[in-house]
Amino acid sequence: MATTTTSLLRPSLAPRLYLTTSRSPPVKASFSTPDEQSIPTSAAAVNRRVLLRSASAAALSLALSGGGRIKPAVADEDSLAEWDRVFLPIDPGVVLLDIAFVPDDPSHGFLLGTRQTILETKDGGNTWVPRSIPSAEDEDFNYRFNSISFNGKEGWIVGKPAILLYTSDAGDTWERIPLSSQLPGDIVYIKATGEKSAEMVTDQGAIYLTSNKGYNWRAAVQETVSATLNRTVSSGISGASYYTGTFNTVNRSPDGNYVAVSSRGNFYLTWQPGQAYWQPHNRAIARRIQNMGWRADGGLWLLVRGGGLYLSKGTGITEDFEEVPVQSRGFGILDVGYRSKAEAWAAGGSGILLRTTNGGKTWTRDKAADNIAANLYSVKFIDEKKGFVLGNDGVLLRYLG
Repeated sequence: MATTTTSLLRPSLAPRLYLTTSRSPPVKASFSTPDEQSIPTSAAAVNRRVLLRSASAAALSLALSGGGRIKPAVADEDSLAEWDRVFLPIDPGVVLLDIAFVPDDPSHGFLLGTRQTILETKDGGNTWVPRSIPSAEDEDFNYRFNSISFNGKEGWIVGKPAILLYTSDAGDTWERIPLSSQLPGDIVYIKATGEKSAEMVTDQGAIYLTSNKGYNWRAAVQETVSATLNRTVSSGISGASYYTGTFNTVNRSPDGNYVAVSSRGNFYLTWQPGQAYWQPHNRAIARRIQNMGWRADGGLWLLVRGGGLYLSKGTGITEDFEEVPVQSRGFGILDVGYRSKAEAWAAGGSGILLRTTNGGKTWTRDKAADNIAANLYSVKFIDEKKGFVLGNDGVLLRYLG
């Protein structure tokens, strides 16, 4: 039987190196023309809802940024008026990383995390059951599943070490698509963009596009971010000479624009479809950047280490931000998720939850997670009625509204 052979472009400075592989032979390097920009692949084939209401409780939570400072967590009789704690059938040490639902069946979704965690729900997130991927369990790796995305019944999962999973039947079965071990960086993000089409991003700034179910991938940028910065180090980007070559966070807007924070948090980068390179930007804030993302109105939000929150002036890509007062109590805010243009939630270390109802101009602290001893890493709103907060130690909060 003939083997299927495709090739991978590794973004770098000229001359550009392309890699080829197949199902059985080892990876071999070869030089090719710039038109052959593709990735080597070969297709392979509980909980219970509990409202945490108690007269008194105490727990200790480690502050993400506060020099190891700890605080007692306070229980409140109305503590979960907006959110419901969902208990999961997983080890307490698991960090939850991403969540997605099947558009054709809003009650059907998947939850990802460290320690090879994949959970499935068919009741909108009330209960979850573990899912196993035989092709992943056959190996000795303990995969960290970073990102999941659906378009119709087609879905994609990526993780570390490099793993790519694809489904065409809403997750009933998952097909393993092997990738070259020399892929530049770890895969941190995947976005389903259309029929058999997806966008994949690594922490070194490589962006790849596929339109044939992952058999071939085309490079959307010509070089990794470290190569761009080494080439443009005299551009005046503060801290660029100390760049380590990886992203701390990366977020995509609905129209395909990206914003990423450097691993040291000393500057940020943006990319828009059609651009050949990532564009670095100086931060106009004294403290280092923790995370950045997109508001519902198309503007940017920016979090700094130590609990500060900034909003860009206007919409689109800019370097002009203004600080918004928040009651973070010095604990780090890690993520922001918009339920609508007016309402958004921010989450962070030591169970911090903040809410805005005016687009981010003012924020008030919510006590929903005060009695939960966990750091909250991610806020995900599927739509205006369905939202989740993901944290460490298997903590999952479900939005009640």
